[in-house]
Order: sequence, then structure tokens, then C-alpha cells
Amino acid sequence: MTYKHLVEEIKRNSQRFKSKNAIHYKNNELNKWEGISWLDFEDRIERLSKGLLNFGVSEQQNIAIFAENMPNWIIADIAIMRVKAVTIPIYATNSKKETEYIIHDAKVSLLFVGNQNEYDKAYELLETSNYLKLIVALTNTIKLQPSKKSIYLEDFVAFEPSEQIDLELQKRYDEHELTDLASIIYTSGTTGEPKGVMLDYTNFGSSLEAHDFELDVSEKDVSLSFLPLSHVYERSWVFFCLYKGIEIYFNQDPKKIAEVLKEVKPTLMCTVPRIFEKIFAAIQEKRKEASPTKMKLASWALGIGNDYYNKHKRLAKKVPLALKIKYKIADKLVLGKLRDVFGGRIKFMPCGGAPLAADLVSFFHSFGLNIKCGYGLTETTATVTLFGDAHFEFNSAGKPIEGTQIKIADNNEILVKGPGVMKGYYKKPEATAQVFKDGWLCTGDAGKIDAKGNLVITDRIKDLMKTSGGKYIAPQKLETALISDSFIEQIAVIGDQQKYVTALAVPSFENLKKYALEHKITFKDIEELIAHNQIVELFEKRFEELQKEFSKFEKIKKFTLLPKEFTIDAGEITATLKLKRKVIQKKYKELIDNMYSEKDEGKDGEKDKKKEP
Repeated sequence: MTYKHLVEEIKRNSQRFKSKNAIHYKNNELNKWEGISWLDFEDRIERLSKGLLNFGVSEQQNIAIFAENMPNWIIADIAIMRVKAVTIPIYATNSKKETEYIIHDAKVSLLFVGNQNEYDKAYELLETSNYLKLIVALTNTIKLQPSKKSIYLEDFVAFEPSEQIDLELQKRYDEHELTDLASIIYTSGTTGEPKGVMLDYTNFGSSLEAHDFELDVSEKDVSLSFLPLSHVYERSWVFFCLYKGIEIYFNQDPKKIAEVLKEVKPTLMCTVPRIFEKIFAAIQEKRKEASPTKMKLASWALGIGNDYYNKHKRLAKKVPLALKIKYKIADKLVLGKLRDVFGGRIKFMPCGGAPLAADLVSFFHSFGLNIKCGYGLTETTATVTLFGDAHFEFNSAGKPIEGTQIKIADNNEILVKGPGVMKGYYKKPEATAQVFKDGWLCTGDAGKIDAKGNLVITDRIKDLMKTSGGKYIAPQKLETALISDSFIEQIAVIGDQQKYVTALAVPSFENLKKYALEHKITFKDIEELIAHNQIVELFEKRFEELQKEFSKFEKIKKFTLLPKEFTIDAGEITATLKLKRKVIQKKYKELIDNMYSEKDEGKDGEKDKKKEP
């Protein structure tokens, strides 16, 4: 099958949409959103493409982007592709060491950076790198060092193009092939050394076609982009939006997402489970504060919504007239206000990166927020499976997208085959051979296929823990059950080769402080608060309640409350908020060892809970 070439489609759309805005960004000085038309967008891509040729970029040369989300990120990306070079995305949150590894491994000579922090890290590497020759600043707010080795974007493209450069650019455009390497995306390395996933234009083209087949969208839609473009999930979604002519708003400050949602009022937005977990916890807290009358009204409205959406719309059943009338009332009084938290115009929200608890999916669908859960990897150009418009199951990740096949191996590993599957790992033939079995990609994730053909994720095979008693524990299953609690912000389950299961838990400090105030608990700092007997007892009770459906051997027997969150900067979580378990276990080894020490252990290994670090 022949797929459409991404570069070709974007160039074609510049003539199709012309003055229509392609992308938007927030002008912080004026505090307003500004748009970039398709013609302007194309002009910027072409000027930067010529700048790359002027610098001497050759075909299939690796060029890196080390920046947070912004219009110039995607402009640089497409310009790199336009000259048949290869884009290497680097997370804006990467450390100097992680950035250095990628630059060295991919032999990057030209690097685009987005802000001062990224520039400073990159500039330090100029002195030691055998490959890095020039840094191009995508924003003028960066203070550059007095050196010929760094330059602003506007100066990089400020030259008089020659006829030779014009001819070369046209030649490369005319000669582009679907088999050309488009990008190398380095995995976040949750289980070891990062690996460069090689994706070509067939991979991206098949993604465009499959999503076009699966999703009902049009050029009238508006998408809000806030997940890292460095990740294949958001980047492939942005490519799809550009392919369909959907206007994209780039949110550069994740902390302002609630405010931006109300400003932009998107119809589409890629998300991760943590967004819904936090919002669900906030809604639950507000419901507790509501009067009995309001509580009763909210429960009634959500019950009507559940009947309307989950028991009829989801199953493609005709909605009875009486239910339609009740729904209109419930929607006006409660349900519509809940959707307004997301801007009020959402058609659907793809959700991936990790499993979202089935009861949370059901809850959000009950007031008309259409979450499309899915499953995918960098190695599969993101989406493998996705919720359909109807007949999806809340505990699943949906069914395979058009053109993709899945099957379950004897060890319950999910295997994938299809045009979205990568070409292999960059310069790692042995690692590539290890993940392919008879033409199928071994994902490293465990799952099953239900009677209706839906994929149900059970855990990461590499994350599965085996206690010293021989029992297997799925940590993500436990973590997903616990994380929706309003008092738990983050949690890391421990237990591999241990006598029982323990956990490192980060409380929701805002809710904990509020609880302390309500219960007249005095404290001078967070450390003192999480060590307080009443707080420890609170968590003991919550853990017990949240784990009641689990087998005895699966349950967390001891826990340690941490005084600060796991962060990307500390290397404890990835840019998509996944736990780096090896890093966490190494960093908190002493705390973990204490939970397994004999002096803390009762006869049954359950007696004393560890209270604080």
C-alpha cells in the first residue's frame, strides 16, 4: 500500500488553506493568542530549509531539537524533513548527561534549542563534543555566549539564497521517498540505556491514514497541544492535525493548562491518565464540601449521565424519550458544568502513555467527556489500539487501528505487526533482533484480548515483580488503583525478590494540609506533618480500603510517605510521567531497606508501617 508523504501533504495544505491559521501561540507580552497562517507557516519552513542547506546539511544527516513546545519546534522539524535530513527530538527536561549521550550517539552537528536552560546545557557540550558544531536558538530571549558556535534563528536564515540552494531544495523535495528515514526518537530509558527508534515516512504515513480512517475530525476542529513534542504520541498527533488542516494551539506552560483550556476551548486534545486522575480527585473533594442537596443533585445527574452515555450511547442503543428529557435537565444543571472544566467543546480526547482505571473512564464518560483510551509505543509510531465510537469496554485499550495486527504470546506479551512498526533501533542490531520474533514486535507489555477483540493491558512484563515466595505482582495494577485517591499524588510499588510488597507514596500536600487544618493537627513543615500519627493512620485506612479487592500477597504491607514529589529533573520519572523504577529504587534504597528490616517487622511481616523518611 502507498501512503501519503508527510512533507508533501504539509506543502500541499499551505496552498489549500492559505490564509487560514495553521498554528497558534500565546504572546505573553500582550497576553493574547496569535496565529500563524498556512502561507506564513510554509514560508518559515522554506526559509529554514534553505538555511539548513546553506549550513551544508546533507541528506539523512541527523539534526536535533532540544526545546519545549513552540511553533518554531514544529517548523524546525518539518524543515529538517524537507531537506531529507533526520529529526532527533530531545526532551526539554533532559539532563546534560542525557543530552550528551544522544548528541554523541547520533553524531549531531547542528542543534536547535528553545530556552536559556537548554542553551546553557548545550553550550557546555560544545567544548567536549567531537560532533556538535553549531547551536541555533529558536527564541530571541536566550542570552548567547560570544561565540561563532551559537546563533539566533533569525540570523541563521538571514542570507541571500542562491539559485544553487533553490535548485537543491527543489531536487530534494522531488526525490523524497517513503523509505527515507524521517526521525530517530530516543526512548526515555526507564529500564536502561536509551535506544534510538528509527521511523521512516511509511511509519508516519500509515499513522496518518489509520487515524483518518478511525477518527471523525475536520478542518473546523481545534486541538490544544501541551504534551512534549519530543514524544512520538504528541508529535504524531500534531502531524495528523496538520494533515487534516486542524488548527493547533501550543501551550508552552503545562502549569496553566486549566486556564488555557477555558481560553482555547479545544474540540480535541491528547492527554495522559494523570490529568484525569488529578481532576477526578479535585471533583471528589469538592463534592465532599457540597451541601447535602447539591450532593444529591450531582449524584442524580451523574446517574442519568451514566444511563444516557454509558448504557445507551456507548452501546449504540436508542435513547428512550423519558431519558432524553431527564438528560437535558441533568446536563443543564450539572453535566455541562463538568465539561466546562475542559473548555466545553471537547469532541474526544485521546488518552495514552499508561492505563487509566476503568472506573475513572466510566466516570468521565458519564458526563459526556469522550475519552478515547488507546495503547501504543514509540516503536509503533504511537497508536496500536484505540476506543471506537461505540461498543468499547472501559477496562480495555480498544481494538487495533486500521492496518495493525496484535496477538498475545505464551508469556502474555503483546505482539504487534503493521506498517507503523519501526525499522529498528539506531546502531543497535542486537537490540533490534531481540524485540522482533517472526516478524512481530515484542512490546514488553503484558495483556490479553477479550471476547470482543479489545486489548486489555495487564502490566509491563519488565515491571512484573516476583516476591521471594514466588508470587507475581503487577505494580501498575496496584498503582492505578491507589493513584485516584485524593490524598495520593504519586506512588511507587516495591516488591521484587522481597518477602512482601511495600510502597513509596507521595501525598497530595495541598489536600493533606487542608485535612490537618480541619482536624487541628499542628506542624512546622511537611516532614513533621507526614510523620504525625493521625496522618499515618489516615493513610493506613486509605490503603486498606483501596486494596480490598486485591489478594493478600498483592497488598502493600508497609509504606513510606515522602516529603517531595518524584520529578523529571531528578530523573525519577520520564517526560510522560512514567516511573523510572531502577532510579527510584537506587535513590531511595535506604528507605526501602528499612521497610524490610527485621526490627520493623512483626511476625506476619505486616505489623509496623514505615512513617516517614
